[in-house]
Amino acid sequence: MRNSDNSDYLLQQVRDSIAEVVPLRICGGNTKLFYGNKSEGKVLDVNSHTGIVSYEPTELVITARAGTSIKEINAALAEQNQMLAFEPPSFGEKATIGGTIACNFSGPRRPYAGAARDFVLGSKIINGKAEILGFGGQVMKNVAGYDVSRLMAGAMGTLGIILDVSLKVLPKSDAELTLVFQSAVEDSLHNIHQWQRLPLPISACCFDDKSLTLRLSGTHETLSQAKHRLGGDELADADKYWGDINEQQTDFFKQAGNLWRVSLASNAPVLDLAGEWFYDWGGAQRWLRTELPENVIRTKVERAGGHATLYRGDADTETFHPLPAGLMKVHQKLKQAFDPYGIFNRGRLYRDI
Repeated sequence: MRNSDNSDYLLQQVRDSIAEVVPLRICGGNTKLFYGNKSEGKVLDVNSHTGIVSYEPTELVITARAGTSIKEINAALAEQNQMLAFEPPSFGEKATIGGTIACNFSGPRRPYAGAARDFVLGSKIINGKAEILGFGGQVMKNVAGYDVSRLMAGAMGTLGIILDVSLKVLPKSDAELTLVFQSAVEDSLHNIHQWQRLPLPISACCFDDKSLTLRLSGTHETLSQAKHRLGGDELADADKYWGDINEQQTDFFKQAGNLWRVSLASNAPVLDLAGEWFYDWGGAQRWLRTELPENVIRTKVERAGGHATLYRGDADTETFHPLPAGLMKVHQKLKQAFDPYGIFNRGRLYRDI
């Protein structure tokens, strides 16, 4: 396990970029290079800035440098029977915590535990003025105002270079149980919403047009009671199943073609869009493999109150759903405040930013 503070080197690279008017393309493990719009610029490798800075199991807080691998963090937490509760996907051995937070990637547990940004307690970054700034801290606080550290989650590196991030962690459950129900998609949507109103320890739920798969996490007693109440067939190799879903290693995700991530209210009805569907997050995250035109997909999704992201596919299509004019101005002002010279990951989030 490497442990190296390379912030001085990264800071000098930003100074040089400003002086030479050369944009930078921030790279870590490159496991998420497929995500977002193509960004031009000189590659800035943050992998050399790595290591767990501090870990306080009794305080449920870990602080790590951006280049630290997810694998290393998971291993350290597992020794204390703790976990990253947002269950981040890796998409490769080299996945880093910096890239995970920059993309705000979360796994199957997300609707029941929270998103990656919800667990960010603090961060240290280099902004576009070549300044090292720190936000937040290492404890949960209930204060007025916006938590600036969480702006880094989902910003795709457009606001600055993440140096360190402090995250809240949680204990692992005593046990887990995965149940499978033969169920059409409409019935699955209905059932999961009925079950979510009950005192059930649901930690993941996904379904297609044939079956619903439900994960429960808690004590052995609560899981036994839940199984008695719900029925269903127990899935034997559940860890592999959820691992494949999280890392997108199932047959659905391996197919060629455009893959859209549709974000909707979990109780939104089935959309009339031709293609192959897979539902995650209890219906709130819906994957669609289709060759339908972008405008057809995004118009129908927007009318349903959601947004559509081109997760993998046509490089000429804007990755993220277009923002309303007012919200785009907010993004542009944030970009101007954090990166006035526009050197970080130009166009990666939106082509106008």
